[in-house]
Amino acid sequence: MTDRQQAAASRLLEAYASGRPCEPVRDLIDGVDSAYAVQHLLTERWLADGRRLTGRKIGLTSRAVQRQLGVDSPDFGVLLADMAVPDGEEIPAGAVLQPRAEAEVALVLERDLTHGRHTVADVIRATAFALPAIEVVGSRIRDWDITLADTVADNASAGMYVLGTRPVLLRDVDLRMAGMVIERRGEQVSTGVGAACLGHPLHAAVWLADTLARLGTPLRAGDTVLTGALGPVVPVKPGDVLEARIDGLGDVRTAFAHEEES
Repeated sequence: MTDRQQAAASRLLEAYASGRPCEPVRDLIDGVDSAYAVQHLLTERWLADGRRLTGRKIGLTSRAVQRQLGVDSPDFGVLLADMAVPDGEEIPAGAVLQPRAEAEVALVLERDLTHGRHTVADVIRATAFALPAIEVVGSRIRDWDITLADTVADNASAGMYVLGTRPVLLRDVDLRMAGMVIERRGEQVSTGVGAACLGHPLHAAVWLADTLARLGTPLRAGDTVLTGALGPVVPVKPGDVLEARIDGLGDVRTAFAHEEES
């Protein structure tokens, strides 16, 4: 691990600890492999602090966002147990810096995915069930001034996530054609469809399974995989209440607490 990577990790950890966004870290990072090395440093620190790994999230599954950042593939980050918020519960003010929300398909695995190259059939066979999810992304980088290096280092801009509570077998839902809508207190603020996620959420899961197996950290039974946004991201503010519905999977809700008066 280089001194520059250590410095980037320290800058991000300070932003987490202080609740104040930091300057971009791309000046300390040489390429995407270096950015993942920084993400690994953060993950090691969190696990050493007693936090528990519960799965992975996939980012940059939208072709439009990929073009914006000048990349042609997704990225990934880790999910930890204390990032999970029960369906319908409130997210404390300040828990996620510069929060934005998106609706996704979550897969919960019952088998490991350890092959060098996976097929969609492998992922289907390994999946216990699917759930609707709201991912609350955030950035420790001031004003979301990010490049690929910044977001990868910053755990793929992960924040918190909310899972629905009615598991659905993959054979009972067409994820590619599943329509999605997010409402803010009844007002429609985002719409999309499963095909917006790399053509199919399972394609994103195959990419992740291949990537992690190649890195020697494969997906394991019990892991939750957030497969990527089905539509435009929604900026959120204190007091917002969001409900996401995905055809065939049902709905999931969360709210954002008002800031406490000083």
